Order: sequence, then C-alpha cells, then structure tokens
Amino acid sequence: MRFLLHLVVTAVAFWVATQLVSGLSYSGSPAGLLLVALVFGVVNAVLGTVLRVLALPVTFLTLGLFALVINALLLWVTGAASRSLGLGLHVDGFIPAFLGALVISVTRALLNAVVDRRDHR
Repeated sequence: MRFLLHLVVTAVAFWVATQLVSGLSYSGSPAGLLLVALVFGVVNAVLGTVLRVLALPVTFLTLGLFALVINALLLWVTGAASRSLGLGLHVDGFIPAFLGALVISVTRALLNAVVDRRDHR
C-alpha cells in the first residue's frame, strides 16, 4: 500500500512539473503518469544508484550540488524511455530536465511529508 501511495505522489509531482516547466510535457492519461512514475523509479533505482556511486567524489567536492545534475540526467533518461514506450512524457533538453527535476524533488518532498505525517497518526 505504501509503495502505491509513493507512486501516486511521484505521478502528481510529474504532473506539477509538466505544468510549471516549459520544455517538459506529458500527453497521455492520468493513469499513464503512474507508469511514467514507475519507469522513473526503475531508472532511479538502477541507473541512479550507479551514477551516484561513480559521481560521489564530484558530489562531495561540489557540496552536493552535482546531485542536481544527476537527477536531471535521470529525468532526461526517463523521458527518453517513456517516449520509446509510448507513455507520452517529453523532455526537450537538459535545462528543462534540470528544472523539472528540481520541481519534482520539491513536490515529492512536500507531499511525502504530508503522507508520512498521516501514516504516523
């Protein structure tokens, strides 16, 4: 149940990002956003882990700011994977991916804080 809840949170964060960031668009059903969120989770779990380990020295030297670049790359890869799967997420380039990753991260943090607070009650 918790997995599905966080999947919905990620899907909502993707929707918010597509509304706020020019160059990040989604053309599909709301249920398709759940699949995009699932693709993002897989890309993040597999490729994100490898990239974060390899980039650890650079991330350390930049005081964590390089993690934003990694998140942008993961969103860009998710856009390419979603497009090839016919899911409708389109990322125009690195700058929209960077801004979209920021919006998604902030939105997920806020929504997860609300979800986790409700879980503890």
